[in-house]
Parts: sequence; structure tokens; C-alpha cells
Amino acid sequence: MTARTLMVMGASSSAGKSLLVTALCRIYARRGWKVAPFKAQNMSNNAAVCRGGEIGRAQAVQAFAAGIEPSVEMNPVLLKPEADHRSQVVVLGKVWETLPARRYYDYKQSLWQVVASSLDQLRAKYDLVVIEGAGSPAELNLHKNDIVNLAVARYARSPSLLVGDIDRGGVFAQLLGTLWLLEPEDRRLIRGLIVNKFRGDIRLFTEGVKMLEERGGAPVLGVVPYLHDHGIAEEDAVAVEGQSALPETGGLDLVVIRLPRISNFDDFDPLVMTPGVRVRYVDAPEWIRQPHAILLPGTKSTMADLLWLHERGLSAAICALARRGTPVVGVCGGYQMLGERILDPLHVESSRDEVPGLNLLPIQTTFAGAKAAYRSEARVIGGHGFWQGLKGQTLSGYEIHMGQTAAVEGAAPDALFEIIQREGMSARLADGFCSPDGRIFGCYLHGLFDHDGFRRAWLASLVNPETGDGAVQPAFPAAAFGDLRRAAFDRLADAVESALDMARLDALLDEPL
Repeated sequence: MTARTLMVMGASSSAGKSLLVTALCRIYARRGWKVAPFKAQNMSNNAAVCRGGEIGRAQAVQAFAAGIEPSVEMNPVLLKPEADHRSQVVVLGKVWETLPARRYYDYKQSLWQVVASSLDQLRAKYDLVVIEGAGSPAELNLHKNDIVNLAVARYARSPSLLVGDIDRGGVFAQLLGTLWLLEPEDRRLIRGLIVNKFRGDIRLFTEGVKMLEERGGAPVLGVVPYLHDHGIAEEDAVAVEGQSALPETGGLDLVVIRLPRISNFDDFDPLVMTPGVRVRYVDAPEWIRQPHAILLPGTKSTMADLLWLHERGLSAAICALARRGTPVVGVCGGYQMLGERILDPLHVESSRDEVPGLNLLPIQTTFAGAKAAYRSEARVIGGHGFWQGLKGQTLSGYEIHMGQTAAVEGAAPDALFEIIQREGMSARLADGFCSPDGRIFGCYLHGLFDHDGFRRAWLASLVNPETGDGAVQPAFPAAAFGDLRRAAFDRLADAVESALDMARLDALLDEPL
């Protein structure tokens, strides 16, 4: 049986498509449907590792909301920007090419075959595929090369919803302008409108709904309220822009360095969701202040972002605080930055042969051609300070990185982990190093803070750095992080389900196009 489809397109980028698709996946999965998400082409450095390789983080989150394991067919083409005019192209989970924007469209036909085949495979396995568009379907200059918006809707003969973001203003121009720019045959695909991110009393927009329906010729299926602190992993770094606020009094103040090419920053979502903890994203030395810890996230371009740290004065600020005892944690690219230097003899990532690191750990990284992308399990085997109480514990997560990191000649820092499994296959590989007091550490394993025991032990060490015993610790939630994330999916689904005319939406799924 071929699954039914429902497509969600936006009148602009950041209209809230990803979150609405997540909600719809959860809503229909709770009704007993077998639901899968799909986005033909995504552009994001926030990736997830799943069966077969890497896909956009949003599609992995949508799959989890649907109660299924993500797969590469859910996002067959992923573009990971490396510079303003160049992206790494990931096809069916594997790195395919690195291309300048002007050359990408030369491969449209072959990529379209991958997109269509992936969608066909999902439709053969599920009852419903919820499809997400990208940007806006009314970007007229891109129509001839479209493989993600109207081309997919036409191929799937999918009823489609158009979403407008009222919070940014101009929602009438967004929705009506988009409809009026579409060709008549494409306009017929739009079976409903959604006004998203509404603040205030929705009853005040009743007249607006009537105007949209009269002038747009399509029903407004709902006005979705602005959802604060929804607890769902964000698709891209737009979500963490402008988060340099001063620390609040009380609780733990954690600073994440907002790198220009930041990736996989949802590593820190469990910290964001912990009561008594404030996470701030900063991109200037003056905003760091005096935090309890500094976190260096992943990045798509480690060497370029490391140079940016040096140029902005952030390196000096981080190192000065580290010398005074402030803990510093690096994950993936951030881990590479903690070392003495990064070498790129083959010019895999940069035209430079070498870039000096922060010199906070006696390690160095060398880039090579192969990319690691694995779901992994690791056992804690070393470390000092709070790490002592974690030895022997097994942590699961994923790796997604270029380059290999090792101790510099003559140094012997403690390895933190032994990778014991990659993609279900046994392994014995060292990962991660820490300083003699355990306060500065880094590793390639993403997902550390998802683990309740690890997260609580580290936070406790920040509260009581001398003993790390957490005698005075934040009010940790009683529930495990996995339970909190599932509850967040249900809250999101409840909010969207109550805002939409679900009877009308259900009927759309059965209407012929």
C-alpha cells in the first residue's frame, strides 16, 4: 500500500515548518498510524547520525516524535555549508561532493532520482509521510531547479499546507503573496493555510482569518500560538542568535561559544532543560563574564572557526578564565580546538597547513580525507575529579567528525573513553582527554549530557568544585532526560492539535488531487 502524504511548506524560512511537522508526526503516531517524516533537501550543519549515515537533525527529531528510528531516506540530500558559497553535499547519509553553489544545480537530475526513490521507499513502509518543504515555494528564480518544494508535492500528489509566521509581521503578505505568485496548477496543491507563532488573544485575529480565506481561496486550518520553551531540538543556529543576555543571579551560568559555523548544539539541550541552570550563547569576549563553565560546540569548519576565535579575542578570554580554574568542555570540533594545534597537510578543510589551538590540552588533531559518522558506545576508563565516580559506566551517542586527535609527543594525558561499539560492531578505540584536575576535557562523542548520571555528576562538580560531591546542587528534575523529551513531544502535539481543525485536516488526506 502506498502511504498518504501531507506536505508542510512555509511562506518563508523559519516559519516553523520543522516544529509543525514534528507535531503532526506525533499527533498521527498517537492515533496508531505508522508515520514517517521526509525532507528532500535540507541545508543545516546540525546533523544526526542514523542507520546509513547522517541526516538533518530536524528529520531525526521528527522520526523520534513519530516513535520510529530515523533513516537516510527521510532526508536524502543534506547540504552542510562550509563557506558562504560552498557546501558539503551528503547524499543518502554519505559525503558525496563539496560543491560551490553555482555547480550544485548541475546535478539536479541525478539528485532528483535519489529524492523520488527515497520518498517511494518511505511510502511503501508507512501509512502517512509528512513532508517538509524548504524556504518558500514562491522563490521564482529557483523553480526550474526545485527538488524540495512544489516538485515533491506534484510528484507525490500531496495535499499541502502553507505556513506563515505572524510573529515576524506581514503574515498577509507572506501567505497571500506566496499564493498569488504560484501558477494555478501549483496553487491548487495548497489545501490549507496555517498562521503560526501567534502571541496574545487569538480571538483578536478572527477577522484576519476571514480575510485570508476570502482573498487566498484556501481555508485557514488554524492559528498556532507562539510556543515558548518547547524543549524540542532546533533545526539550525538561527534559534541561538541573540542569546547573549547577562547571567541571572542564582543557579549555574553556562556559556556556549556561538561559533559562525556551529553544529550539533542540541548536545546542550539537556542542560537547557535542567532547572537551576542557565545556558547562554555568546560570540564576543565581553559577554562571557564569569560563568561556571565554558562549552565549545561542534563546527562544520574547525580551522576557520578557530581562527575566528583568535581574531575576536575569544581565545584569550577563554584561556584566561581556564587559568583561573573555570572548567572548559569541548565536543567534536570544540574538542579539536582545545589542543595545541590542528594540522591539515592534505588541505581537507582549509588552505592552511596548520592553525594554533587554545593549548589547554596536550593534544593535536590531523585532518584526513575520511569522515567518521557512527552511532557509538563508549566506556569511561580514565579522567580525574568528577570522572573518578564515572569509571566503568557506558555511554551511548554518536560520532561525526573529520580528523584524528592524539596526544602530542612526550605527553600522556588521560584518555577518557574507550569506544567499544560502532554501528553494532565491536571496537576498541580511545576517545577524549582531560586535564590533570578533570576540569578541562573534550571528546568526539556527542550526546554526553543526555545521560542523566553524567550530567548530574558534571553539574555537581561545578557547584562544589573542590570535592565534586554535589553537596549543594541544582534542583535536578526527577525525570530522566528521555522522559522529559517525550513529554515535550506530547506538549507540542497537544498544543498544535488543539489549534488546528483536525477534522478538516483529516479530510484533506483523503481528497483526490
